[in-house]
Amino acid sequence: MKESLAYPSSVTIRDSQSAYRLLVPLFDGLDREHFMIVGLDAKHAVIGINTVSIGSVTMSIVHPREVFKPLILMNASAVLLAHNHPSGDSTPSQEDRALTRRLKDSGELLGITVLDHVVMGEDRYYSFADHQEL
Repeated sequence: MKESLAYPSSVTIRDSQSAYRLLVPLFDGLDREHFMIVGLDAKHAVIGINTVSIGSVTMSIVHPREVFKPLILMNASAVLLAHNHPSGDSTPSQEDRALTRRLKDSGELLGITVLDHVVMGEDRYYSFADHQEL
């Protein structure tokens, strides 16, 4: 958890646009895929941000244990999943969709709600929650 960023409780995620505003500076200028999690308390205030995986230009390997370990340690009630597509196209792949389902199911077992998975592209994003895919 050394790379976690602590945030004051004044930053609250209300929807995909507030998530996007929080995430834009974190993903700006990255040339490889990064998968990050934003831990949230019961009122969806940000309590921590963790980089789970740094991959290649086209993929990043993510496993549920690496996603949920820091969330459990920060006592998160919910999580915002996020990763970037260095190509600039925010359209999720089939692998992105499968991973989202797997992490949602894992979160349900642990009592940590997956609020959204945001795929960051060039000046745009894709929200799984906005597309009713959660």
